Amino acid sequence: METHVWSIPMGTRFRGITVREGMLIRTDSGWGEWSPFLDYTEPAVVEPWLRAAEEAAAGDWPTPVRTTVPVNVTVPAVGPEQAHTIVTRGGCRTAKVKVGEPGQTLADDLARVEAVRDALGPSGRVRVDVNGLWDIDTAVASIPALDRASGGLEYVEQPVASVEDLALVRRRVDVPIAADESIRRAADPYRVRDLEAADIAVLKVQPLGGVRACLRIAEEIGLPVVVSSALETSVGIAAGVALAAALPDLPYACGLATVQLLTDDVVAEPLLPVDGQLPVVTPTIDTAKLAALAAGDARRSSWAERLAAVREFRS
Repeated sequence: METHVWSIPMGTRFRGITVREGMLIRTDSGWGEWSPFLDYTEPAVVEPWLRAAEEAAAGDWPTPVRTTVPVNVTVPAVGPEQAHTIVTRGGCRTAKVKVGEPGQTLADDLARVEAVRDALGPSGRVRVDVNGLWDIDTAVASIPALDRASGGLEYVEQPVASVEDLALVRRRVDVPIAADESIRRAADPYRVRDLEAADIAVLKVQPLGGVRACLRIAEEIGLPVVVSSALETSVGIAAGVALAAALPDLPYACGLATVQLLTDDVVAEPLLPVDGQLPVVTPTIDTAKLAALAAGDARRSSWAERLAAVREFRS
């Protein structure tokens, strides 16, 4: 097995990140991506991400039932003019808008959502993502305002942090609730189901241990599924596409168009949306790009240490 550590600047600050890093793993069967965020320091947390990369590198994905996957455009916590511009790229008819950004106000969020609705037109779908940053009262007050500003929200993703609070918010608002962190960062992802805390499950391949692991969760959790990304290169995005392509039902656009947020990619043909769709393909690594985007010695050493820590955790 060979490894390659890459470093790619973000086009816009997103999730507090301005540069995205990760490791590509290559075997005789293919490539996989291991890119847990740098603030994920515990081996137990990043080990499932490695399992997903190993599954991909082994070529062990299920047979797809569709050839393309509908995707949403992701709008960071930017001003309304930039938000409008972002939505017009790639032909997506659904937009996921980041709200609740620290240091910003509800007025900022409302202006962003209004600009997104204007860019999409009346037939497009708007969803917002809070990343669990609100408390219950803020969520209950903000969701109706955002619903009005958007002309009707498709759903609100993770408005509050805990599963218990998510269940309380769901009972106090009229907009569907989606669970992300309450599934991928929970000791028991099925508490969302047991507490009836959400209407929709957001599944991310790397944090949950691979495509097949996500398929099991999707089958057992009993909720409609949206497949989303963890800000990967096209190598990691291909795993999300493989999951979405294998699901029996796919009622919502998936959050897999996030290669748009990177300034470059490690493949010859990046997985970028065309008419709001991504193809179900295995991207081809561009060795020249991979070399150009290689991280420096210090970062390569840091990733090697992370990998060693996971292997020690497994032993």
